[in-house]
Amino acid sequence: MPEKMHFHTLVFRNLSRRFARTLLTLIALSVAVASVVALRGIAAGFTQSFADIYRSHSVDVVVSRQGTADRLSSSVAEEFIGRIADLDGVDRSAGVLLETLSLEDQQVFGIPTMGIESGSWLREDYQWVESVEINDATTKRLSLGSNLASRVGLSAGDTAMIFEEPYVVAGIFKSQSVWENGSMIIPLKQLQALTDRSGQVTYINVVLDPKLSSSQASDVVAAIENLDDRLNALPTEEFVGSDTRMKLASAMAWMTSVIALAIGAIGTLNTMMTSVLERTREIGVLRAVGWTRFRIIRMILAESCVLALVASAVGCGLAYITCAGLSRHPAASGVLAPAIGPSTILEGVLLAVAIGLAGAIFPAFRAASVSPTLALGAAD
Repeated sequence: MPEKMHFHTLVFRNLSRRFARTLLTLIALSVAVASVVALRGIAAGFTQSFADIYRSHSVDVVVSRQGTADRLSSSVAEEFIGRIADLDGVDRSAGVLLETLSLEDQQVFGIPTMGIESGSWLREDYQWVESVEINDATTKRLSLGSNLASRVGLSAGDTAMIFEEPYVVAGIFKSQSVWENGSMIIPLKQLQALTDRSGQVTYINVVLDPKLSSSQASDVVAAIENLDDRLNALPTEEFVGSDTRMKLASAMAWMTSVIALAIGAIGTLNTMMTSVLERTREIGVLRAVGWTRFRIIRMILAESCVLALVASAVGCGLAYITCAGLSRHPAASGVLAPAIGPSTILEGVLLAVAIGLAGAIFPAFRAASVSPTLALGAAD
């Protein structure tokens, strides 16, 4: 039998002959990988869904208030919408007021709500599934994202209560953003009056002239900020990536993942260390028949790598199933859209192999330090 085949066969035989212990270690590693992939996927999906809000409207620059820690709670004077639109290089602009409201009769709370002007170009980018004509401008109205409408069981023409006031459902819309599909839209003036924020918006969406070069676009951003020291104009991707909520979601995903990875590494260390202690005589025999220290180390590390790779496959499968089930839960269906892409899976695989090797390094070097004479003598 070729040497290479004999080496690999020995690796798999060592793992399979202590099946229960190997299985328990495999479960621990799989759960660690599943935690990493699922949490990273959820965080990435949250960021992607938030970014899709702006991509779906082809927004190039988002203007918020300078110095606001949480940009989604910033406050910008509505007057700047027109002033920004008048700048050279700006194609159009629109303000959005963000609030969180509830439909108490339907027992749905914490619904993201956008205040958008009735005739705004932002509304043109939605696919309107249902709509009713409301001629009375004073009638309080709202529109529901498709996921939210399905969740609360409301259709166009129905009435919903907000703060004990009736609002007519003017339409049901679909968006490229999962976040928006779980939200409500209320005419800007009505939401300003409802929340006592007259003349204020949370941020201003800006679409630049598509003919502008990168340097010219930067000049427009500078011109926007020169309108008032309190304005902070950022390209869309930078605005999304630097938002407090996005950073917090990513940090929490990593913090939880580190705990799961530590547990997996400790489990691997315990399994490999116990395996080495039980195989002291066997390792002594291998050393006696000519196996080098380096080859002993390779054998122990290979066993750990095989465990890690199998755990990666199982863990990624568990993460996908968990995220798919979670995204279909009524409470998360309109907000959560996990994005488990190739990069997230690669992160999980690399981390699994890393913790597998980390847990096996000490046992591997301990095995390599076994003296053939002492090992055989101790076994006798």
